[in-house]
Amino acid sequence: MSAETSEPAGAASKPQIEEAERRLQAAADLATKAEQRAEAEIKALEADLERARADGDAEIAKLRLAHEEALEREREAKRQAIAAAEERLGEIEAQADAAEERIATAERRAAESERMVAEEMARAREAAAAWLRGQIDSIRREAEKR
Repeated sequence: MSAETSEPAGAASKPQIEEAERRLQAAADLATKAEQRAEAEIKALEADLERARADGDAEIAKLRLAHEEALEREREAKRQAIAAAEERLGEIEAQADAAEERIATAERRAAESERMVAEEMARAREAAAAWLRGQIDSIRREAEKR
């Protein structure tokens, strides 16, 4: 009996085992396909990431270049402004030197004019004194005649 019961049980379990094996194989196939899809998706994401990194690196390089160019333009503008300011300073210093020379010349002329005025006043005083002495002498002579 046990052989009879075991045989029908064995026969009944063989289709169940085959069904289980088919289901297991189907699940394995699905798992393999899912794994392949996941790997493909990961590769696609990695490729997207690499493209994004490359694009980011290119953008950074572009921005760095633009920044360097802007800095160089600013440096050049600064150099030009400094050169213009130095040139203007040189002009102002030259004008100041010329003005100082004109002032020194004017001071020399003023001193010469003051000296000449003082000499002329001294001559005028001497002439006035001589005239007064002459008048006094003249008055004395007339007074002596009387």
